[in-house]
Amino acid sequence: MRIFIATGGTGGHVYPALAVATELASRGHKITISCDGRVDKMVRDGKPEKSKVVHVWASGVGAKSRLSQIYALFKIGVSAFALILRFAIFRPARVVAFGGYASVPAVFAAHIWHIPTFLHEQNAAIGRANKFAMRWVKTLMTSFPTVDGMPKKSTANVVYTGLPVRRDFIQYAGSKLPGGSHLLVTGGSLGAQILDDVVPDAITKMKNKKIFVTHQTRPENVEKLQHFYAEHKIHANVLSFVHDMAGAIADSDLVISRGGASTVIELETIGRPAIIVPLGINPDQAANAASFARLGGGFAVEQSKFTSKWLSSTLDELFDNPSRLKKMAEKSRVENHAVKLISDTVTK
Repeated sequence: MRIFIATGGTGGHVYPALAVATELASRGHKITISCDGRVDKMVRDGKPEKSKVVHVWASGVGAKSRLSQIYALFKIGVSAFALILRFAIFRPARVVAFGGYASVPAVFAAHIWHIPTFLHEQNAAIGRANKFAMRWVKTLMTSFPTVDGMPKKSTANVVYTGLPVRRDFIQYAGSKLPGGSHLLVTGGSLGAQILDDVVPDAITKMKNKKIFVTHQTRPENVEKLQHFYAEHKIHANVLSFVHDMAGAIADSDLVISRGGASTVIELETIGRPAIIVPLGINPDQAANAASFARLGGGFAVEQSKFTSKWLSSTLDELFDNPSRLKKMAEKSRVENHAVKLISDTVTK
């Protein structure tokens, strides 16, 4: 079967798409992947052998000037027209889109040619691009059991599949808590200033400071945080990039992080308690954090309520009660069979 996979302009869209592409290729299907220039190298480096890559011209339409929005829509329109022509010659049997504005042209082109189209939503709140594209898809596959903001008039079939993660996270799935009062703080690839401001100060206020901290931050903050932790005699490893995030999560008894879909699903896959502080301007992260909190695996805390006083007392309570951390870890654990479920849904 010829399957066309459309992915967006960030790693959060690309990695799940590549995982599914690899699985579908292993089943004997012919794969073509589309992406924009921002992730072209990432896609070409990670694509399955013998698969093809198609470049699309696209960028986000969100918080921009009116002129920039018009230009972004023009690029999407040009790419849609190009894919309509391509599908006229190389007609795929299925189109699978992994969200973002870069995947909209493929969804529209598939609609023109009446090709069964499957769309994946990463977050627990549907994104703007996916909400727009929903009118043209047969099936929406979701990372979380419920998704906020779904179009009321949509006729698409909704299937909960989960979000694909890299294999190294699967390897640690269900592993036991290390039990050494290890705290992982991660603000994602760009760091998070509020975590850098609140967490170190909160630890100095704890009654029990016998914890070990791994703190990932932006490069310019590394030296400052290293000095702070050393000055207060707190055992800490401060770094700007975590090369083995799966191992870092598995080696932690508690995680403090932002609420990106990939991060939340990785926590659920391994099974680790967490305090999630969603980016204040991002409703997607707030929905992801709320979904995690409903499992009983941790806390979803608004930035305005994430204070050093609250955090220090919470950390004291959690690290003084390892049995509670263990129960939270068990509740946070969600089996991840997303690659298989998505591949089965697309090909059945």
